[in-house]
Amino acid sequence: MTDQTPPGPDLWTTIDTLWEWLDRNQPIEGREGVLLRILKLTEEVGEVSEAVIGATGQNPRKGVTHTWEDVQAELCDVVITALVALRTLTPEAREVLARHLERVTRRSTAHSAQADVPRQSL
Repeated sequence: MTDQTPPGPDLWTTIDTLWEWLDRNQPIEGREGVLLRILKLTEEVGEVSEAVIGATGQNPRKGVTHTWEDVQAELCDVVITALVALRTLTPEAREVLARHLERVTRRSTAHSAQADVPRQSL
């Protein structure tokens, strides 16, 4: 973020707002509603796959149909959907994610010698 860019809304405030809106407008409640909200992730991940295939032109019939910016947007949709699903399961979503991220980071950085593998660009 630069000095000219005003700070955006807090991530978790926005997630709470989306969760509240979805909860008020959810056609199916209870356990089934929770499961359907979690399954929404599968739909969003499928859209990432579609965008990657489209950005790389892997379907010869369609050619290049997406950009890498489309892939970025679809990945953002996955993140948002996952955070809303987590918030659906617990009002302490922020804390649950922070604790899990700390564990994953600790576990991952403990094996940093493997991280020095050469990378290919897109």
